[in-house]
Amino acid sequence: MDEIVLMSDPRVAAIGIQECGEALVDVRRSTLLVDHSRSDAEGAFAHLRESVLERLLAAQAGLPEGLRLLVVEGYRPPALQARYFEEYAAALRALNPAWSEDEVRAGASRYVAPPEIGPHTAGAAVDITLAGADGLELDLGTRTDATPEESKGACYTAATNISPRSRELRKLLGTALASAGLVNYPSEWWHWSYGDRYWALATGASAAPYSPCPLPRQGGSR
Repeated sequence: MDEIVLMSDPRVAAIGIQECGEALVDVRRSTLLVDHSRSDAEGAFAHLRESVLERLLAAQAGLPEGLRLLVVEGYRPPALQARYFEEYAAALRALNPAWSEDEVRAGASRYVAPPEIGPHTAGAAVDITLAGADGLELDLGTRTDATPEESKGACYTAATNISPRSRELRKLLGTALASAGLVNYPSEWWHWSYGDRYWALATGASAAPYSPCPLPRQGGSR
């Protein structure tokens, strides 16, 4: 995909799903760094499909010495995804009273995937950044989850209104993750996924292997 295709694009929803039944696993049991700022009582934020975690570990191994992946958020319960989407859509309606509902939906999907599409609800997406050897988060131009409005578009992966060092770090992050088979959502430099419908459209896969799934019961993940 050369142009930016939003999550709300009908081509994304048109992709079929053939659920493979792969488990959600807890990334806190891996060697990856985890940011606990979005932790929840069930630990949902730290879960991903098994193959997604395997690809992150491969990406970690491909980073230059002194850099480490820092996982911010993985799995997101469907109800939370719906809440995030509706809250941002409501904010956009207030800022842009002339927008149609289609424009609001498209605008909101730059930042939050529509609930029925959301890769996070399938355990297929991860919000991720880089840390140094000391484990401290590095500056990639914006905070993770910065909106297009607050960041003046700097949240877009290819944004030019960030420092040269931040652009370099985004390139290093992107090269490692893409080499491991993940795809980026271009309006969010931190959002990468594997196995969801957006990934399938971007890669030409005939179907997505992951659909929205429940979080394992406490102690049930591997």
